[in-house]
Amino acid sequence: MRLPAVAIAAAFAGGAALGQANRLAQFVSLRGVLACGFMLAWLLIVAGVFASCRDQHRSASVLSLSAWSVLGLIGAGIASQPLPANHILQLLETKKIESKTPLRWRGRLRDEPARLPWGYGYEIELSGVEYQGMRVPAQGGLRINWNAPSGDESASPDMVPEVHAGDHVAVVVQAKRPQVFRDDGAFDRRAYLADHGVHLIGTLRSPELLQGESAAHWGVAVLIAGARHRLRDEADSLFAVQPQVGAVLRAMLLGDRSFVERSEATDFQKTGVFHLLVVAGLHVGALVFFLVWLGRRFKLSPLWTAVATLVLLLAYVGIVEERPPVLRAALMTAIVLLGRLFFRRLDLLNSAALAALILLVANPLAVRDSSFQLTFLAIGCIAGLALPWLDKTVQPYARALRGWRDTTRDMSHEPKAAQFRIELRSVCRWISAHSPARLGNWMADGVVGGLAFSLRAWELLVITLVLQLGMLPLMAGDFHRITLDAPAVNLLAVPLMGLIVPLGFLTLGSGLLHTGIAKFFATPLSWLVLVLLRMVGWFAHFARWSYRIPGPPVWLVVVFLVALLLLCCSVRVSTLWGGWLWRASAAMTGAGALAIVLFPFSPRWSAGRLELTVLDVGQGDSLLVISPHGKTMLVDGGGGFTGFAGHEEHGGADPGEEAVSPYLWSRGFQRLDVVALTHAHQDHIGGLAAVLENFRIGKLWIGREVASPALANLERIAVEKKIPIVREVRGAPFSFDEVETRFLWPESASGVDRAPQNNDSLVMRLQFGDLALLLPGDLEKQAEKSLLAETPEASLHAEVLKVGHHGSKNSTTPEFLAAVHPRIAIISAGEDNPYGHPNPELLSRLDTAGVRVLRTDRDGAIHVLTDGTRLEFSCFVPCANSPNASAHWLARLPQNQQHHQQQ
Repeated sequence: MRLPAVAIAAAFAGGAALGQANRLAQFVSLRGVLACGFMLAWLLIVAGVFASCRDQHRSASVLSLSAWSVLGLIGAGIASQPLPANHILQLLETKKIESKTPLRWRGRLRDEPARLPWGYGYEIELSGVEYQGMRVPAQGGLRINWNAPSGDESASPDMVPEVHAGDHVAVVVQAKRPQVFRDDGAFDRRAYLADHGVHLIGTLRSPELLQGESAAHWGVAVLIAGARHRLRDEADSLFAVQPQVGAVLRAMLLGDRSFVERSEATDFQKTGVFHLLVVAGLHVGALVFFLVWLGRRFKLSPLWTAVATLVLLLAYVGIVEERPPVLRAALMTAIVLLGRLFFRRLDLLNSAALAALILLVANPLAVRDSSFQLTFLAIGCIAGLALPWLDKTVQPYARALRGWRDTTRDMSHEPKAAQFRIELRSVCRWISAHSPARLGNWMADGVVGGLAFSLRAWELLVITLVLQLGMLPLMAGDFHRITLDAPAVNLLAVPLMGLIVPLGFLTLGSGLLHTGIAKFFATPLSWLVLVLLRMVGWFAHFARWSYRIPGPPVWLVVVFLVALLLLCCSVRVSTLWGGWLWRASAAMTGAGALAIVLFPFSPRWSAGRLELTVLDVGQGDSLLVISPHGKTMLVDGGGGFTGFAGHEEHGGADPGEEAVSPYLWSRGFQRLDVVALTHAHQDHIGGLAAVLENFRIGKLWIGREVASPALANLERIAVEKKIPIVREVRGAPFSFDEVETRFLWPESASGVDRAPQNNDSLVMRLQFGDLALLLPGDLEKQAEKSLLAETPEASLHAEVLKVGHHGSKNSTTPEFLAAVHPRIAIISAGEDNPYGHPNPELLSRLDTAGVRVLRTDRDGAIHVLTDGTRLEFSCFVPCANSPNASAHWLARLPQNQQHHQQQ
């Protein structure tokens, strides 16, 4: 076999993927597609081995690959074992400890305290926790933040405890699991942080609550953490007057994106160059290229160049905290450098496959990781498609430019390349003959230099296009973004990054020796970064070149990847396969890419039935209503967190981006007919900015106009996107297919010069057939009383009630509940929210009334369907069997009532 490592790695990965497939349904997801792809690749490789090997080698090769698959299967089973009994998640799950109150946690600091825009952050490797007077041994990771009173004080060293990496510390804090949105398609922040060793998070109320218990012992890890801390401080001090430049350099060089503003990060995403802010293979490649170039300039032997490069690369891996993408790139670099020491020119596919195999043996579960999949898919596209194609088209001419004046080298090139050299010399002689004597040679060299530059630029463009093409389905599925100008931006940005990374490390390293030298290098470095930022910002303003789409169907991704694999095979071994396979696979790949970019697929909805989905957006509201004929209305967008005082641009989780939009994309929606805002409190309006950016919107409904910066910003976005703004009041009619709809509140939409209030809420009632839904926003008892006095009881009755104000005791009064007389009450509240929602008093009211209660903090997203005579409901988590699900409640439902549960 010409690519033995590829065959072995694919076989092992296929076995590991199979070992994680406890149920076939786990593969019916976009991230499972590549796992299936590994198994498909293994089958193709086995078939190819069987066809190409001699008779005496076939059985041995197939048995060997099968053995590697079995090893992958076993490795995945071993890696999938449950957490140990003393792991913090197991302790919480088994109720051996409860974290509803502050506890004293003990452990070791993993790193130096991290300065953040709003304060300081600490990561602790737990060793135990004090609970009910006992010290309980515990494993796991705890991340805590201290939010300084102001932005200036956050940088004051005298306000934080004197602790360092490796120190054993004790901290009193209320820790909880990271927030997670339990909706289809939502980003699983909890799993993401767990993969990075963070299982609990907390906010430190005072720095005095964190105390050092014993100092760290000297070691390599402590030394690296100190170096990382010094480099970050050096970046801050060198670019103190240019914080924007310093933030980008911290991200590009040290992997710390904490100081990059959200608007700038969004610009990088819109232009397809966000990978520049994520330390990965590209940064490692730029650094290694610079180190090898330095070795050649100083005339070091290949051995010492490789040794120096590997040592510095190992230090770099430690500096950026051993991130998986950096580890993968460093491992491949080490394989290539070591191979060259043994005078072997390794195939890039084999090198990448060997690195993948080593990583999978160490962690078989990495095969399901999106970053792992994207990394090796990118390498496969470059090594399997771009480089072979360039080797047969452009690179012979690029190689022909070397020593172009030396006629004795012509015979060492291909006939076409040799002819090219002859013609090039002829052209250059003509230019020299028609130029001034002193400029003749310079002009000839300029022509050749221009040709060399053009060919290298073409190679970079081809590689960029192939990367964009190959990673298109996974990028569209994971990030839901199409960036049409990404090849052009990357063509300009990647060379800039290639200059910024080595110059950046040269600047920071020299700063540790002498500040004056560092400032000398810092000036051109800041210019390069500013050029990069201005260029990215300019391209980001072309809105039509970047847009959001739903994830492509699984079948389309499979077809695309199979076609891409066949295209790579036909390019690499065209003499065996023939031109027909190249044309067929290229056509299939192009058609698949076009289908992904245009997304001509219809959204999924239940025809003939009214749908209500109450999404889990934490402590907030977001509801999706779909009419029997497919009209869509989104009511609110969640969004409780506004950022840190003085640093609002560094806000936390955005439910509009991480929960609402992914859910809509999971259903295939690209357009919403109506977006309705009940009132301008942050937990209702915060996520709508992202929704207006990500979808085509027919109308924006707003109730009472109030003095709110968030509302003004939302209206500004709507005006920029030419979305009609309609202010709705009580009695205003609106059409929603066959659904009878009414606005019941507010009584007036006239503007008031005050902050928004819960009683400003837009209240809607939707009736389809014999059943009705009531959506009261955050209406409280004062407005409920007015509504009861001014509205006939028949106009308030509804079988499904979205409980007002997240289950507060000041909403859904007994009188209001009696008038509505619901069968199902849905409460949208955040898990372990600090307000105590839903209030026990309210739950008692609902229980007394015999109402079935569903809650997003417990059940996740809640989905209700009605055909006008029956109700069906389901939950993201199996709907809890609450005490309200009594025989009395069941008897009140229609005889053929269907209620089911799904995970």
